[in-house]
Amino acid sequence: MAYDSTATKERILAAATAEFAAHGVAGARVDRIAAQAEANKRAIYDYFGDKGRLFAAVLERLMADLAEAVPPGDEELPSYAERLFDYHRAHPEALRLLMWEALELGDQPVPGEQDRTRHYQDKIDAARTTDGDADPRTRLFFTLGLVGWSLAMPQLRRMILGADHSLDDLRPAIARAVRVLPTDDRPSRPNPGST
Repeated sequence: MAYDSTATKERILAAATAEFAAHGVAGARVDRIAAQAEANKRAIYDYFGDKGRLFAAVLERLMADLAEAVPPGDEELPSYAERLFDYHRAHPEALRLLMWEALELGDQPVPGEQDRTRHYQDKIDAARTTDGDADPRTRLFFTLGLVGWSLAMPQLRRMILGADHSLDDLRPAIARAVRVLPTDDRPSRPNPGST
């Protein structure tokens, strides 16, 4: 049977995704990735370089899969939030990898930042409202925060909303919250009847 480099790369990426999602970059071990992928460590280094580049390749694949599964579309932002919530609920490793990236890289540039920024610009453009004063960047940022935080912090969700508050209950609540996000960045005016 001939050696299939494409299949080996795919197995390595799948194993690396699971390893990085569980342990982050610092805690991930190339020997565990190799064993899970049924590949040798040399193949990992030959195909991807060092562990940091392998993590970058995993994130690049993650972002491509996410963009394909949840494209910005022309629908309203609340519908996008629900689709994104569904994706992250079905693929918890995606959110975990993004959280590890934030923990390990902080405010430093991230792998593929320019391409990812362009991808987010597509989402910003899709989030624009008809109001000329709208700031779709802020609305999108808060939408991503509502979706991500809701899934990333199950302990806070349980303590604040209660153990019986399910993810099925949370999904429409996120859409309602996104629906009422300010559509412009003008300061809200105080109610004239209140003091």
